[in-house]
Amino acid sequence: MRDAGAQAAPTLVATPAPAHVVVELRGAVERARQQFEARDQAGILAAVSEQYRSGGITKAGLRDQLQAVFALYPQLRARVAVDRVDLVNGGTWVYTTGEVTGRLPVVGWVTVLTWQSEPEVARRETAGWRLYGFQN
Repeated sequence: MRDAGAQAAPTLVATPAPAHVVVELRGAVERARQQFEARDQAGILAAVSEQYRSGGITKAGLRDQLQAVFALYPQLRARVAVDRVDLVNGGTWVYTTGEVTGRLPVVGWVTVLTWQSEPEVARRETAGWRLYGFQN
């Protein structure tokens, strides 16, 4: 029996984003990819909202992760493709597929991270498109 006071989870309604939004976000993702390979931590974090929160990770947590990855790998490469962009209940969800590889001394190039069609929420802020997270 269902509690009379309980509310059902909101239904997510996704529609494809307009082409100009997809182009803008592809450009933002590519800039962030280039900044990652250049080890430009400030540039990468500029693409992340101050309100970022996703899976318990905040912008400060992302900063810590970047510092650790940059300390471990002398060289990094990233391949990121925007699979699609959807508007979902007022939010903009960007789905990407990618791979990060890093070069370790003596060992050589190794896979650091891979993902397939993973969503991330983005918002247009004063500074442009920034990652916002799922706020969970």
